[in-house]
Amino acid sequence: MDHPPPTAHLTGGTKRLDAPLPAPDDPPDGVISGFKTPPAPLPSVAPRLHPNGQAKSAHGARQAPQMRAASYANLTWIDVQHPSGSEIEWLHTHYPNIHTLHFVDITSPYQQPKLDERTDYLFLVLHFPFVEPGTDLIVASEVDIFVGPGYVITAHAGQLRPLMGLFDQVRDIPATRAAVMEHGSGYLLYTIMDKLVEYCFPMLNKIDQDIERIGKMIFTDNTRRSVYEISMVRRDILAFRHVIKPQLEVMTDLQRRACSLVPLLGDDFSDYFDNLNNRVSKIWHTVEDHKEVIEGLSDTHDSLINAHINNVIKLLTVFSVIMLPMTLISGIYGMNFDILPLSHDPDGFWLATATMIVVAVVMVAFFKLRRWV
Repeated sequence: MDHPPPTAHLTGGTKRLDAPLPAPDDPPDGVISGFKTPPAPLPSVAPRLHPNGQAKSAHGARQAPQMRAASYANLTWIDVQHPSGSEIEWLHTHYPNIHTLHFVDITSPYQQPKLDERTDYLFLVLHFPFVEPGTDLIVASEVDIFVGPGYVITAHAGQLRPLMGLFDQVRDIPATRAAVMEHGSGYLLYTIMDKLVEYCFPMLNKIDQDIERIGKMIFTDNTRRSVYEISMVRRDILAFRHVIKPQLEVMTDLQRRACSLVPLLGDDFSDYFDNLNNRVSKIWHTVEDHKEVIEGLSDTHDSLINAHINNVIKLLTVFSVIMLPMTLISGIYGMNFDILPLSHDPDGFWLATATMIVVAVVMVAFFKLRRWV
């Protein structure tokens, strides 16, 4: 579906919701009329807790909520980071059509990805991979999206840079604001999801580069480093699979419902959602391929280690077998008996030593003849 090029005339803008309110009779251009400053966070309200401590800073303190809005024509985009009870109360007041249970969902510790269609809005819970600073662990970062005629609301933990970067561009660049928002809430939803899906591919490329490096490393003698690298990449792949797999059902469901969502989204976005579904499927298949490759490399590495261990054991076994007759001869002549041959011969020691050397040489020659060494 082709959209007309963005026009130069802009009728909207952006404004931080916590900024001072303009005079109600003469709002400046770009300010969303009717917005009120959200109340200060209530001390009695429990803070939002995300999986893996997402709503907390590195020092364990809860990050301050942030609510921003952008408008263009008849469309409003509200972005909420670290929503607490006060932000939810504000949203519930200004959007009373949104069901209370859905507000509970965005404040709960963890929600499975899902798509709920109501008569007057759409609610999505999506997870995208996020590299946790300090640990380099891939964890799921949740973003909750409300979509209705004339508005899009996103709530998240402030970790997904593509989402925050897109909002900053919409806020600061009029041309971007027009291009993204002039086609309605459906196209804005597609743009947000497109940025988040595209965000996954650099992580996949990094995993692919790690796999190539491991493929070369396993044939070196740095066994300990190889085991560590294989374990880290397998961990990343498993975490990526855990995040992406539930999204497949949501994307497929969104594509299937595209026609019935026209009243909410303003147009038929079947082709756009089909594109998203195909790319998420591609991500899933790529992750599965990476999983098979790293498992193959792990098996190859294990085989190389086992072969090396077998060679060491074989060498030690040959050495022990060669030493066995020498130990036997020296043990016999270590007994204090006068009847031992050559026990009183001045050259007895050298003769015994020569006998042990001859036996050892004969055994080595026999092993080589049988190709055991």
